[in-house]
Amino acid sequence: MQGSTDTALSGSRNGLGATLARQPLIILALAVACLPLALFTTVTMPIGPMYWDHYIYLDAANRIFDGQIPSVDFFAPVGGLGYYLFAGWLYLFPNGHPLLLSSWSLMTVTAPLMALVILDVQKRSTAIACGLLLPFLFFSLLPFNTGEFYPYPGSDGFGIYNRQVCQLLYALAAGLIFVRGWKTLATVTALAMLALLFIKVTGAVAGLILCLMAFLSGRLPLRAALVSGAFFFAAIGCLDVISGAVSAYAADILSLVVINDTSLLPRLLQAASINFGVVLACCLLCLVVFLKELPVFRETIRAFIAKPGFAAFGKIADYSFFWLAAFTTAGLLFESQNTGSQAFIFLWPLLLAILVDSYRSKGQSTAFAVVAILALCAALPLVVTIAQKSARAWIGGINNRPLEHSNLKSMGAVGIRDILSQRAERLQQSYVVNRPAYDALAEAGELPSFLLYSDFDFQALWLRNADEAVSAIRTFETANKVRFETIMTIDFTNPFPWLMDRRAPKYIAIGADPYRAVPPPEQRVNEAVAAVDLALYPTCPPTTARLKLLKLYQPALALDHHRITLAPCYDAFVRNGIATAP
Repeated sequence: MQGSTDTALSGSRNGLGATLARQPLIILALAVACLPLALFTTVTMPIGPMYWDHYIYLDAANRIFDGQIPSVDFFAPVGGLGYYLFAGWLYLFPNGHPLLLSSWSLMTVTAPLMALVILDVQKRSTAIACGLLLPFLFFSLLPFNTGEFYPYPGSDGFGIYNRQVCQLLYALAAGLIFVRGWKTLATVTALAMLALLFIKVTGAVAGLILCLMAFLSGRLPLRAALVSGAFFFAAIGCLDVISGAVSAYAADILSLVVINDTSLLPRLLQAASINFGVVLACCLLCLVVFLKELPVFRETIRAFIAKPGFAAFGKIADYSFFWLAAFTTAGLLFESQNTGSQAFIFLWPLLLAILVDSYRSKGQSTAFAVVAILALCAALPLVVTIAQKSARAWIGGINNRPLEHSNLKSMGAVGIRDILSQRAERLQQSYVVNRPAYDALAEAGELPSFLLYSDFDFQALWLRNADEAVSAIRTFETANKVRFETIMTIDFTNPFPWLMDRRAPKYIAIGADPYRAVPPPEQRVNEAVAAVDLALYPTCPPTTARLKLLKLYQPALALDHHRITLAPCYDAFVRNGIATAP
């Protein structure tokens, strides 16, 4: 890259150019200003695979409104920033669809970061500024993943924090590659790294690789690195002193490492295979750029040998093939820990710089054509996939019918096709009538369907049963003149306290995947479970995860709870001697 992007960014400074130079920021401001238009009312979203993942945000927001702190007062599989952003947007837009709120709330952080980047870049080139901004808006506004996990079109309600990490990495990459003002660069780097840490720690690891590459190449000056690093550690230190959240978050991460103690190599291979097209294009582009830059690279090495120094070493590191190798490695490491994200979108700022560099050095030559084709092969599939999934979801949604419900608030604003709705009803009857068979299947370690959690009928049935459970709870409370103040679920997600304006017990994990994100209960967890007023256990169908969670929590529930059939698809553990409702 060797500084050529600075040269390439120079442009005309006439009156028209000065007017156009203000457009990227205006576009960004207009995009952010238009978001409330889709949040003032509840938009009906097409149901999708693993759709219940985003209910976790409702559980977390309800806990935050109740004064609980992520990691301190409840175990969370990721950092708390995304939950706080969602809670803030939910407070501002109570009618907004939870999926849109959870996806767009990150723009509270990423929009200012990109504004700083654009403000610096547009001084040299409006075209480059727009080239960075428009893809960012595309990926941020369309809440879809780049991977395919189900053949039917629908909303991607899962992998939200992974998408958020990718969008933060995009802003960080744009800053590291194109920002020239060291104060702006230090600000973008510090804020982006803080956000990455408190969204998901593996995102911070990927961001650290990008920052290290920029530092070694001289793109992140020492004073900028020192200032951003000092601010980063001061911020987490102050936050830990005030709330203890950082220490608690670190303890949660260590717990997750113990639970997920598996080899990294199989996960890297899986990430490479899922994103094979992008990784292959990057590898080929890396090879082509290496061959193109080899003569100059040799001269740079000779100069370093003749006169060693950090500046000379930075010139060696500041070659496109090193940058591309570092970015690809960061992407693979991050994706090795994920199921669903906007994988590798942060490559675009680097690919844009490589294209500009190649054009400036070769012009409209065969070498530039090869570089351009490979760069587009790495970037365009991501855009096409998200555009296609978005179009399929909304065009296919024309045939959807809104889910009927009475108690689900905005969470129930989903559409599903009649044929799948009918299938859900028939399966529910089978789950109820043939429950011993499904219990036996769960005990044997099998699910009714290999892709059960991705099946639209399962997601629709979960919502319908949750609606019935809320009605059943209210009926039980009226009949017995009691009120359940604290409610938990022996299931993956627990939006019931939010739905009923109640409380979730402290210390119990949210996003309760017992195979990946629920540590063995410690004393305070068992005490919280034993004190809960109502524990809900869904039975349509029994699953391996629900059964494992039941085995974790049942010893504590056996102390002072009795089990009842609350609804056809919900059992409940009711605390003995619960207080009479006022």
